[in-house]
Amino acid sequence: MEYVIAVLFFFVALIYSSVGLGGGSSYTAIMAIFDVNYVLIPTTSLMLNATVTSLGAANFWRGGHVNWRLIAPFLASSIPMAYLGGSIALSKQAFYILLLFTLITLAVRIYFFDSLRISLKLEGAQKIVFSIVLGGALGFIAGTVGIGGGIYLAPLVVTFNLGTEKEAAATGSIFIWVNSLAGLFSRMQRGAFSMELVLPLVAAVVVGGFLGSYMGSFRFAPLTIQKLMGIVIIVAMVFLLRRVI
Repeated sequence: MEYVIAVLFFFVALIYSSVGLGGGSSYTAIMAIFDVNYVLIPTTSLMLNATVTSLGAANFWRGGHVNWRLIAPFLASSIPMAYLGGSIALSKQAFYILLLFTLITLAVRIYFFDSLRISLKLEGAQKIVFSIVLGGALGFIAGTVGIGGGIYLAPLVVTFNLGTEKEAAATGSIFIWVNSLAGLFSRMQRGAFSMELVLPLVAAVVVGGFLGSYMGSFRFAPLTIQKLMGIVIIVAMVFLLRRVI
């Protein structure tokens, strides 16, 4: 079973990393469909998120898309909130419902509001405060669900005109990497971890994540990247619907 999941995870990492994401939403959905122990899902997903986005962050850095002035306020508030969220134990049903709601929201945004831009006209301290509040909220939600959080953040960076498409992808990648580590540490203090399950999956996402992040940083147009992300999200939604309904 682990090797079948590993093949699927390779393609998830390939597509998600091309937009600076770790793929945690799809990892959790696929593991749920394959009846992986619920206790192992969040820690395994966060471990894979951290692996994929460490590669993605390096490639986006090399591609010149990292804007630390944009990223820093998000990280300042999200790290402690991700740790706090990771310490909260959701029921199995609540976990799946929250994740499904998030994916539906993102799918609607990508396919129906892909050109949406909101001008907040924030400057200086206002922009920093807004980023800190948003980062804290997203970090807490991400830690609670057990994913890195960039799946929420990257589209919002573009929607609210905080950065370009590529800067959003780079921000999402670094955001996921840091908050996955924070959430993982929190969950491992009270959860389970299976090295037998993780090893083949890590190998799969390392290869897929490297190829995907390289193509995302240097090859794909922003519109192509968004549509690819949307395909994975829709597939994950189908997986989750089968578990929730």
